[in-house]
Amino acid sequence: MGDRALVNRAASPDWLAFCRECGDDIANALSRLPARADREGVLGTGVGGDETTVVDDAAERAVVARLEALHADEVEFTLVSEELGERKFGDGELRIVVDPIDGSVNAKRILPFFSFSIAIANGPRMGDVQFGYVRDLGSGEEWWAVRGSGAWLDGRRLGDERPKDELELLLLEGTYTSNIAKLAPAFVGLAYRLRVMGSLALALCQLAAGRADAVASLRPIRALDIAAAQLLLHETELAIDLPDAPPFEESPLDTVARSRVVAGAGADVCARLAAQLEPGAQRRSSWRKRRPERSLG
Repeated sequence: MGDRALVNRAASPDWLAFCRECGDDIANALSRLPARADREGVLGTGVGGDETTVVDDAAERAVVARLEALHADEVEFTLVSEELGERKFGDGELRIVVDPIDGSVNAKRILPFFSFSIAIANGPRMGDVQFGYVRDLGSGEEWWAVRGSGAWLDGRRLGDERPKDELELLLLEGTYTSNIAKLAPAFVGLAYRLRVMGSLALALCQLAAGRADAVASLRPIRALDIAAAQLLLHETELAIDLPDAPPFEESPLDTVARSRVVAGAGADVCARLAAQLEPGAQRRSSWRKRRPERSLG
């Protein structure tokens, strides 16, 4: 089977089944690392520049084993992965973009909010992604999207529950303490509440489901961090942008961190978020009425 035929399978259950098998293999690998001490040992530095911990390595090995079996079935592709970088399995134009663990700090600390994501593309750009899959390895929720056909959460079609234009809940990622101290004040008046969850892929999925109203990363991200989840936003007619390196659809599917990311209900929300990330940004309120402070949540 050639790479073109494989991409055409994006509209069938085959890719979903393959991704589920990868997710099951990762879950099984992690079950053999039940404690923080088992997971957090540092083995080196990945191509993306982050530390490779035992939990990252175990997850990637599980996925690569599946991909090697796929190549044995005469499928040619280029793997793009946070730890390994780019690895060719033949000469096909197909690209398989993998983040074995998005939210590695949560994973190694046994905090149940981290994910496995995989994107299938028939070219080297973000706009070439045809299929995206994200599994929440804490809750077990599965998110996937097929270009031109829609997006789903556990088999339920997404799109009816929309984010709010008035930002009640903004999810921030790339959040070292120094980034929060420097940039979070700029969102006063723009977003009523902030959440810092620890997995950018899952944050974008929450937006696609209407559980959050916007997402912003406070530091540059890699395409592989969002390659799968961004397709859910595309298929639910939500907006996402890389304000430091536009245009979004032309962004290379590689391991280079080029831009922060912003996402919301529409391009206007993205523009407002991007403006607040700029040095010296003026605080501009989007709230038309005061909301009472009723809880500490």
